[in-house]
Amino acid sequence: MSSVPVTVTARLKAQPGKQTALRELLAALVVPTRREDGCLNYDLHVASDDPSVLLFHENWRSKADLDRHLGSPHVTAVLAQLPALLAEPPEMTLWSKIA
Repeated sequence: MSSVPVTVTARLKAQPGKQTALRELLAALVVPTRREDGCLNYDLHVASDDPSVLLFHENWRSKADLDRHLGSPHVTAVLAQLPALLAEPPEMTLWSKIA
């Protein structure tokens, strides 16, 4: 079975005063995630004009690899902590490369 690469963007906005806590929580995901099978890149960014907005840009070998990542212990632990830090629900979008 062939695998189709998938790109992910995930945008998260911190509640006022919780920017540092959110940034630290999400930054802790980077090293273990980059070690996961199927992770091609996993990069965390902050908006240049708003330090409360963070964005993951990720590339995975396949949707199955992404699904395993989303169910991993380090991700599920972070997901449980997000409601107390976020100003709005996270926005996650999947992309397929066309050129």
